[in-house]
Amino acid sequence: MEASPVTLADLYAARARVAAHILRTPLTHSFLLSEQIECEIWLKQENRQHTGSFKPRGALNKIASLDDEERSGGIVAASAGNHALGVAHACRALDIDRADVFVQASASPAKIAKLREYPVQLHLVGDTFDEAQQAALAYARETGGTFVSAYDDPAVLAGQGTCGLEIVDDLSDLDAVIVPVGGGALIGGIALAVKAMRPAARVVGVNPSASPSALLSFQRGAAIDPYNHEPTLAHGLAGGFGKIPFSVARHLVDEIVLVSEEEMKQAIIALIDSDQILAEASGAAGVAAALHRKTRLSGRVVVVISGGNIESGTLRSILTEKP
Repeated sequence: MEASPVTLADLYAARARVAAHILRTPLTHSFLLSEQIECEIWLKQENRQHTGSFKPRGALNKIASLDDEERSGGIVAASAGNHALGVAHACRALDIDRADVFVQASASPAKIAKLREYPVQLHLVGDTFDEAQQAALAYARETGGTFVSAYDDPAVLAGQGTCGLEIVDDLSDLDAVIVPVGGGALIGGIALAVKAMRPAARVVGVNPSASPSALLSFQRGAAIDPYNHEPTLAHGLAGGFGKIPFSVARHLVDEIVLVSEEEMKQAIIALIDSDQILAEASGAAGVAAALHRKTRLSGRVVVVISGGNIESGTLRSILTEKP
């Protein structure tokens, strides 16, 4: 078995590096969801992290790890929205005054509006994450800026893994964790933490049916990135599954399951009704998988709510559709 590019020690180093600039997000028991799903459901609320998602963890760890020369050319990033916000937060926290973020023009207006409040140069490019990323990579080559990947970087993955350390600290006897999956850094980091502390716990990833890149990567035994996905409300989960996350997660993740657009909408509503939690489609994917019994569940199950940046118009439309 090949050595992992990220170790548990890297996660602990990341936690020490980013602790001053992130929130330790709550892990709360949901009585009503537990009754519905017939097991003990705990919600890791990364929607309450700075900027509304888990992304500042990885961005801070990566940028804080750069030397003066790497910082001097400026920071460049590409995103569907949440990673750009994470980079913007990291640059402000670390007093870095030059950052260019490339975001797909189809990103959530709520995320774009938030980004405009940060001291970063915002570039709206293309209709997909891959188009924005290609523009960002070209810009970094032209300007000498340092590209900060949304997921395919060991330091980013280690930063996201600090979420997993918090989970096992707060609920050491968990039986399973369910994680929304896009590029893979979050599930890679969480799986590394959980399996080190609780080897018997199951780690389940959730792709939208419109973008099953993680599922296909595990089936084929190789990372698929980029991936030409179908339209989805879960912008943050759309696109490829990174090579570095795959190399970390391939021996740690027990299962990848799929959820539909309708199932994610139902999960958004369920979280409001049960726990007064506001989640975007990407953030609610794990709850969708649990509610619709996509995998066997028993005992204590942690479901990661990875983000809460849903715009009011989208939420209104989903609630209007509710029967």
